Amino acid sequence: MDKLIITGGTPLNGEVAISGAKNAALPILCASLLTADPLHLSNLPHLNDISTMLRLLAQMGVGVTLDGPAGLVLDGGGLNNPLAPYDLVKTMRASILVLGPLVARCGEARVSLPGGCAIGARPVDQHIKGLQAMGAEVTVEAGYVHAKAKRLKGARICTDMVTVTGTENLMMAAVLADGETIIENAAREPEVVDLANCLVSMGAQISGAGTDVIRIRGVERLSGANHRIMPDRIETGTYLCAAAATGGDVRLTQTSAAYLDAVVDKLMDAGCEITTERDAIRLQAPQRLKAVSLRTAPYPAFPTDMQAQFMAINAVADGVSTIRETIFENRFMHANELQRLGADIQIEGSNAIVRGVSHLEGATVMATDLRASASLVIAGLVAQGETTIDRIYHLDRGYERIEEKLARLGAKVRRAH
Repeated sequence: MDKLIITGGTPLNGEVAISGAKNAALPILCASLLTADPLHLSNLPHLNDISTMLRLLAQMGVGVTLDGPAGLVLDGGGLNNPLAPYDLVKTMRASILVLGPLVARCGEARVSLPGGCAIGARPVDQHIKGLQAMGAEVTVEAGYVHAKAKRLKGARICTDMVTVTGTENLMMAAVLADGETIIENAAREPEVVDLANCLVSMGAQISGAGTDVIRIRGVERLSGANHRIMPDRIETGTYLCAAAATGGDVRLTQTSAAYLDAVVDKLMDAGCEITTERDAIRLQAPQRLKAVSLRTAPYPAFPTDMQAQFMAINAVADGVSTIRETIFENRFMHANELQRLGADIQIEGSNAIVRGVSHLEGATVMATDLRASASLVIAGLVAQGETTIDRIYHLDRGYERIEEKLARLGAKVRRAH
């Protein structure tokens, strides 16, 4: 099992390019199921979840052709097997995203209940309730969601909670439905907007993406399109945090601060100087960071996927901070590992109280989920001596070539088997 070995204490300096967003790419890959025409995609990140999704689509009969270093052509003309089996789904929760498009185009889908990171219960039942409202018959049997419908009908759907994948799944189901669908309490995340933009370029009629009410007027068929995947805002935020924690000066290219307001504001509160360009961001860190308290909430508030990274920077900041996690239960697993490096963190239910210390010491720690592992990398870059991070397959699910990118910024980091 791969591990990452980091010798800390070097400020990050230089320039690095940000990859396309995994959480925008996964639903957009599934959008290829909605048409028999080729869908051309660019700026795809090279990540395990993307490869898994492509294997899943290929098994269903979708043609997958590479097109340049970060491009793909997906051809749904040969779609003939609307089944997502457990062996492909178990490592990746996002595979539930094939459910909506398959029912919409094939009239049937069998999708294994998903796996993924070990954090929190995710609301698959919201997907099922939405499809039922659109006239699908849905049963859960032997660990599979089985959905059938001759043609889905437009409906008014109000989800009990804000769910990103639920919003995306129902939006894809609705684009080929008969009549108008209104999704209330919809997720407002930029990745939802990116999917909507792709669907519109394929001929869908969607308004309100990015607000909490999305309207979709169903059409008979969609056609092919060209679409560039948006930059990864969480990867962007993670590298900004790494630069901040190490006292560095870093410029990130092929990205935008447009979707990162809450994160940029907190980094400025911590004393960082941030310069934004049209498609780049530069961060210059102060001598010592100031502690910043935060509360996670759905977009456009502070993202839960940046909570662990801020715990790492608060661990070495001046002062005491409180981090409140409102999205996922069980999402402070990184706190124990950060404590092994010398961080002073106290967990009280959904709150973490972090008292900044003058320095961290290298140790061996273990990654527990994708974003937790990113916080350990940041802590390792700051810690004195050598830090070894075990189980970095979690990291590889969401960060493309992280050791290469960090090395380009001057970090002493290597991968070991």
